[in-house]
Amino acid sequence: MSAKIAISIGDYNGVGPEIALRAHPQIALTCTPLYCCDRALLEAAAKRLHVSLPDDLISVPLNLPFEIRPGVVEAQSGVYSYASFMKGVELCEEGEVSALVTLPIHKEAWAKAGLSFVGHTDALRRHFKQEAIMMLGCESMYVALFTEHIPLREVALHVSQKELTRFLMDFVAALGPSKVGVLGLNPHAGDHGVLGDEERAIEAAIAECNAALGAPIFEGPLVPDVAFTPRVRAHYRYFVAMYHDQGLAPLKALYFDESINVSLGLPIVRTSVDHGTAFDIAYQNRADLQSYLNAVHAALDFSQPK
Repeated sequence: MSAKIAISIGDYNGVGPEIALRAHPQIALTCTPLYCCDRALLEAAAKRLHVSLPDDLISVPLNLPFEIRPGVVEAQSGVYSYASFMKGVELCEEGEVSALVTLPIHKEAWAKAGLSFVGHTDALRRHFKQEAIMMLGCESMYVALFTEHIPLREVALHVSQKELTRFLMDFVAALGPSKVGVLGLNPHAGDHGVLGDEERAIEAAIAECNAALGAPIFEGPLVPDVAFTPRVRAHYRYFVAMYHDQGLAPLKALYFDESINVSLGLPIVRTSVDHGTAFDIAYQNRADLQSYLNAVHAALDFSQPK
């Protein structure tokens, strides 16, 4: 029997329903997807897209109102996408599925719905009351973010030996003993204190973790502007970036269509597409499916016993 995975539909005014419907024939070859939304929503989406609703499609009803309005940011779609997401979490917790794959939500729609979460990862942290690591990438390269959605001016204030050590130890616990490149914060990785002293905390955290692990798992601090060159990337599959754009700008330049989002360190396996709702092309049969297909593949992989 194929593994079951939950699919949260995302914001129905965006590309989520289109991606789910168009990719279903491929997904169904490797697993049994359970779509967390009302069947009527999928029927309405299929009608707009001029595609047939697959006979083997399984929906988990939410019994919530909806009205598809492509490209519109509204509270109702925010409520629906959050309910879809939490239904997927519930299915994971109950053991009904082995993993959750999330299609894109719209953060402003969540805000209009009165939800205080920054996004999926933030909601998962609060639901499980524990930290989660946001990792993005693909088979060729993954980047974990030490800090995420905070202003750039605040990043240096968060770089401490204690917090980075905890982060790195949680990271290796989730992934296993893979070699990891840790980026410095400052240009030239600080040039031995000439351009900043945050690298001293990074060096100390790396040394503390490697000593605890009894192996040189973490290496760095790597000079940020050369860390993603082919020569350096040949040595690492996993990187830790100190802040959002430091890691994601090069990742998206190299692997934009292939990348996915993975939440590590939680009781459930959750992967996601690494793109937004694409309101500008919603219901035009133009959405790229590759990130979603990769997210499903990774969900199946990460849910396997290590």
